[in-house]
Amino acid sequence: MKLSALLPILEEMAPLAYAEDFDNVGLLVGDQNQKISGILVCHDALEQVIEEAIAKKCNLVVCFHPILFSGLKKITGKNYVERAIVKAIKNDIAIYAVHTALDNHQNGVNKIFCQALGLINTKILIPKENFIKKLVTYTIPENAEKLRNALFDAGAGKIGNYEDCSFNSQGIGTYMGNENSNPEIGARFEFVQNTEIKIEVTFEKHLEAKILKALFANHLYEEVAYEIYELTNKHQNIGLGMLGELPKSLSETDFLTLVKEKIQTGGIRHSAFLNKPIQKVAVLGGSGSFAIRAAIASGADAFLTADLKYHQFYEAENRLLLADVGHFESERFTKNYIVDYLKEKITNFAIILSEENTNPVQYF
Repeated sequence: MKLSALLPILEEMAPLAYAEDFDNVGLLVGDQNQKISGILVCHDALEQVIEEAIAKKCNLVVCFHPILFSGLKKITGKNYVERAIVKAIKNDIAIYAVHTALDNHQNGVNKIFCQALGLINTKILIPKENFIKKLVTYTIPENAEKLRNALFDAGAGKIGNYEDCSFNSQGIGTYMGNENSNPEIGARFEFVQNTEIKIEVTFEKHLEAKILKALFANHLYEEVAYEIYELTNKHQNIGLGMLGELPKSLSETDFLTLVKEKIQTGGIRHSAFLNKPIQKVAVLGGSGSFAIRAAIASGADAFLTADLKYHQFYEAENRLLLADVGHFESERFTKNYIVDYLKEKITNFAIILSEENTNPVQYF
């Protein structure tokens, strides 16, 4: 199978449009025409992981963190990033990263984190903003169903847990074509007044080109009248972090003991105990200090994340238990999810979970 055939599967798992603007996701190294013989899934595509891929005859490495995060002016092998890239290129190994594209997915990093802890009734902590657009178009009643279904097939009309959502209203449309027109109804220079259906649908902004293609291909009129609006609505199924509940409340010490056991961390740094039971829990895998206020606003009893600095523990303001569980640990099971997903979608060659521990943090 060529790499080009695998990319849509990887993008379905973690749509690149979901990634944060600062991130570097997708195909980082490799030729799309390359034939793939095996996939190695890892957390970080370090040099030893590339060596593992070579040994296991895998020429595609799917990693969570992008090994290339910022621009390189030289590739001489002077640091761990350059050494990994050099080894991958020399051995024709492609590298694909998912990172925040999977962070923002409702079934991604933070859902996996919640499942590891046994949290229920989960929802996105910080829903993504400026991600929804609205299409309004007009057609005759005889064309409305065909056009509407084509827009749905292109990805429009999905709201939360519902799909094929639209609003339709009837009105009177008017037009008059000039000498260069070829009207479907009426004739040139004829004033036409016709019953029309106004169709309104929302869509995720990265689907705009696909939806416009469906609109033009299935609309009856020579000149398609349509409008696109940017909406300020938040997308409740895409975003960073997640909020959930324990099946029953736990004391703070029992809760942290559970966390330590479930995510297999060597230690947890936390803010002062408040002597309150823990049931509502916010999580954000990886570096999540920016979400402390959102966790407090959500009413969470505890917020689990990583990479907290000294002064950021004060931001708990005695309103929740703030805990740094480790960056790697908070994302530990992500690569297992990727393996399971790809095995379900691709059955004709090996998909292997890396055995290399790439966590740079050790506990004494």
